[in-house]
Amino acid sequence: MAKVSIKPVAGTQNRVVIKPAAAEETTKGGIIIPDTAKEKPQRGEVISISEIDEKGNKPVVKPGDTVLYGKYAGTEVTVDGSDYLIMRETDIFAIV
Repeated sequence: MAKVSIKPVAGTQNRVVIKPAAAEETTKGGIIIPDTAKEKPQRGEVISISEIDEKGNKPVVKPGDTVLYGKYAGTEVTVDGSDYLIMRETDIFAIV
């Protein structure tokens, strides 16, 4: 994977840059899902994190972790033709 030039800046909470997983193309039964009906992925890989927040808390997740997050969490950005999400660490539900 190419080096990503995004580094989140901590504010009141740690920030995380996530590469969302690809949306499902077919159902388990083999039915092809059209683009208009695809669900937003709720799983992704942590690409980058802020080092520390203003309260001195270090992040729990680390680059390379696969995480689950809320359906509408984060802000979508495109950098060098790739889509990413920038969100608060508290928007992450679990490390898979």
